[in-house]
Amino acid sequence: MILHDRTTILQHLDDESDPEEGRMDVTNHQPSEREGAWARANREELVERLGRATRRDGRSYPLNGLMLRRESAPTEMGHGMSYLSLCVIAQGSKEVMFGDNRYRYDPAQYLIATAALPIATRVVDASEERPYLALILDLDPTLVGSVMVEAGHIPSRNQSAVTAIDVSPLDAGLLDAAVRLVRLLETPTQARFLAPLLKREIVYRLLSGEQRGRIAQLAALGGGTHRIAEALEWLRMLIEEVARELGMSASGFHHHFKALTALSPLQFQKQLRLQEARRLMLGEGLDAASAGYRVGYGDASHFTREYKRLFGAPPMRDVEQMRQASNTNALQDAAS
Repeated sequence: MILHDRTTILQHLDDESDPEEGRMDVTNHQPSEREGAWARANREELVERLGRATRRDGRSYPLNGLMLRRESAPTEMGHGMSYLSLCVIAQGSKEVMFGDNRYRYDPAQYLIATAALPIATRVVDASEERPYLALILDLDPTLVGSVMVEAGHIPSRNQSAVTAIDVSPLDAGLLDAAVRLVRLLETPTQARFLAPLLKREIVYRLLSGEQRGRIAQLAALGGGTHRIAEALEWLRMLIEEVARELGMSASGFHHHFKALTALSPLQFQKQLRLQEARRLMLGEGLDAASAGYRVGYGDASHFTREYKRLFGAPPMRDVEQMRQASNTNALQDAAS
C-alpha cells in the first residue's frame, strides 16, 4: 500500500473545487473535507506501518509500554485481565465483555480501560488478506496525573463514578498522534526522545475528548474511583477489610465498585478465583479438585459448575482444549 502525501491530497481537494461556487461556500466546506482526507491518510498509514511491524500473528512489544497485535483469522473468546491502557484498531474489529457489558469496536473507535478487571475478548473481523492490526498503549497513572495538573484538568473530588471500560469515536487528532508514535518504530534513536512526548500528547488528547471523565477519575485525588482502583490491587483481601482500609462504608464501597467494574465485589472475587484456578491447571499441572481447593472451593462439584458457567466447559476439558490450541499454533509457527 502506498502512503499518501498529505500535501498532494489537500491540493487535489483544492483543484476539484467548483470555480462557479462562491468563496463563502468553499470556506464552509473545505475544512471538513481536509480533515476527512487527513484522517483517511492516517488510517491507511497506520495499517501500512503496523503491517510492516507485525509480520506474524501474535503480540510484540517494540517500545516500552507499547504492544502491537496481529491476527489473520477471528479468535475464540479468551478470558484474562484488563489493565490501564488505550487500544486503537487499525484494521479489523474486536469484542470485549466484562460483567453484563459487551463492547465491539473497530478503526472508527478507541477503547479505554482504567482498572484491572476480569474480561473476555475475541477478535471478530480478521483474514489473511486483511488481518486484525491494533496497538495497545499503557497509560501510566503518574503520567496522567502530571498532564492533568499541567493542563489544568483538576477533577472534582465529588464527581460521579464511571465504568472502567468504554469505547468512543476516534477523532482525527488522537489518530494522528497514534500514527506518529508508530512511525518511531523505524527510528529507534528518535523514539528514545520523542516517544515520551507523544505519550503525553496522547494523554492530553484523551483528557480533551469524550472519555476525559474516565481518564480524570483515574488520577482523582481521594475520589471514589481512585480508591476503588487501589482496592483492585489488593485482590486477596476480604471485602470488609478493603472497605475499612479505604475509609468507606460497606454500602458505599459496593456502590462505587459496581459502578467501576459492572460486577459486585463478590462476583469480581469469584471470577478472580476461577481465573487463578485455570492458571494453576494450565501452568502448574494441577488437577481440577486441587486447583479448586487452592483458590478456596471446598466443594469440587460447585467449583466445576462455576468454572463451566464462566469458561463454557468443565475445568479439565477447557484446559485440554487450550493446550491443543497452543500446540497447533506452535506447529503452524514452526512450519511457517
